[in-house]
Amino acid sequence: MTRPHWLFGDQLGPHFARPRGEGAPDRDAPLVMIESRAVLRRRRFHRAKAHLLLSAMRHRAAELGDRVTYVRAETYREGLHKAVGGSATTVHHPTSRAALALTESLDNVTVLPARGFLVPHEAFGRWVADHGGGKGRGKGGRGGEHLRQEDFYRWVRRDHDLLMDGDQPAGGQWNYDHDNREPPPRDARTLDAPAPYRPREDEIDAEVRHDLDRWERAGEVSFVGRDGPRRLPATRREALAALRRFVSHRLPAFGPYEDAMLTDDPVMSHSVLSSSLNLGLLDPAECVERAEKAWREGKAPLRSVEGYIRQVAGWREYMWQLYWHFGEDYRHRNALGHRRALPDWWLELDADAVTAHCLRTVLAQVRDTGWTHHIPRLMVLGSYALQRGWDPAALTDWFHRCFVDGYDWVMLTNVVGMSQYADGGRMTTKPYTSGGAYIDRMSDLCGGCAYRPGTRVGPRGCPYTAGYWAFMDRHRSALAHNPRTARAVHGLDRLSDLEELLEQERARGDAPP
Repeated sequence: MTRPHWLFGDQLGPHFARPRGEGAPDRDAPLVMIESRAVLRRRRFHRAKAHLLLSAMRHRAAELGDRVTYVRAETYREGLHKAVGGSATTVHHPTSRAALALTESLDNVTVLPARGFLVPHEAFGRWVADHGGGKGRGKGGRGGEHLRQEDFYRWVRRDHDLLMDGDQPAGGQWNYDHDNREPPPRDARTLDAPAPYRPREDEIDAEVRHDLDRWERAGEVSFVGRDGPRRLPATRREALAALRRFVSHRLPAFGPYEDAMLTDDPVMSHSVLSSSLNLGLLDPAECVERAEKAWREGKAPLRSVEGYIRQVAGWREYMWQLYWHFGEDYRHRNALGHRRALPDWWLELDADAVTAHCLRTVLAQVRDTGWTHHIPRLMVLGSYALQRGWDPAALTDWFHRCFVDGYDWVMLTNVVGMSQYADGGRMTTKPYTSGGAYIDRMSDLCGGCAYRPGTRVGPRGCPYTAGYWAFMDRHRSALAHNPRTARAVHGLDRLSDLEELLEQERARGDAPP
């Protein structure tokens, strides 16, 4: 008897329903999708995120037609019972620990291997063992302390024959990161790159908007952020169009400026495909293969192609694997003892309350679209939170809720490890924070700001510059022995205005800067 196959809302591409390889759904299996209202009640999500998720699920159900049973229910458990009763059912490995625990608790549900990633869990486990790792997936082992993302990335390149010429990296080097850190062109307001693909809304989007409005008016759900025309793909066809446009028109200029920021050009030459990948509309293999093909055909430079492949095959894969490898207790890590609550203006995405131009601009981008690229996330949002000592678990939840591409597996390691250094260095070699000079060098965001990046105290004192030194002072004993922060810590004693700076930061508290 053919078993029904359950699709979660981030398993929307054809590769999740296709009977290929070992551990695949049964051929011609009837499909089940469940729209759970409890998911939207559980957290205060960004309105654009809720719209994109429901639009993508309902579009997929419309495509599947009679093959799918689409159930709207309070919970997944209730919805699955309505759809299949007690029948044996399959589902691909979910992307969160909570969802995996649910599926494993249900009678007659068989969890198949994960799809939507390049590296199987078992292969990563073998790689960890070969690199001196600990106990492995889900055991909370300490093996990650000896793992390096660069080693993992090179292994993935070799194993999948990505940008390889025989057993050597294409072009003779693995990593073009050093070449891909250029500031934006002087006096440029935009990169003049062709705009990313923008979908057109349809009647399904109208229905989603109507439902979200109705539920919010009834007090059943609550959102942050602004509603607006859907900006991102909700179907496989739209996602492929967005991928084609990126590879053909935007990839060539991606590499040099991937770390740069411009006030009037929030997307720069970034792919803006993360939500499509994380909804399962695109498979990472097709993304990196198309990028490599563009280089081999002379349509994109190697530095841009390698930079993009590094993001997808390197960083994205690494975050997915570490989410499971580090264990459940990783989300509670707080090596720096940061426990301050996130202030209301931050939680409400109240960019208008902020004076600092960089933070005001980036927070407005999040409010309006639910998206910014990785450098504003890390060096504007994350850096500010780290300097203020905000609770990393609360910040992880905020990123999860407020970004259209945010999921538990995405944000946990990125925020706890990369952004907030809350794991004490298991993922990174230093805290990622800086004074205003970095933002000034890599953007135009300091132009016209009420503060000056080189000024620490007084009415023109930059909150990032002051916050950086206050952070270093607060954690000087922990950071003095780190080779990458020791010089900054030793420089504290040369700051003649340190006491004034610290008093100013205490007075600022968590008021919007």
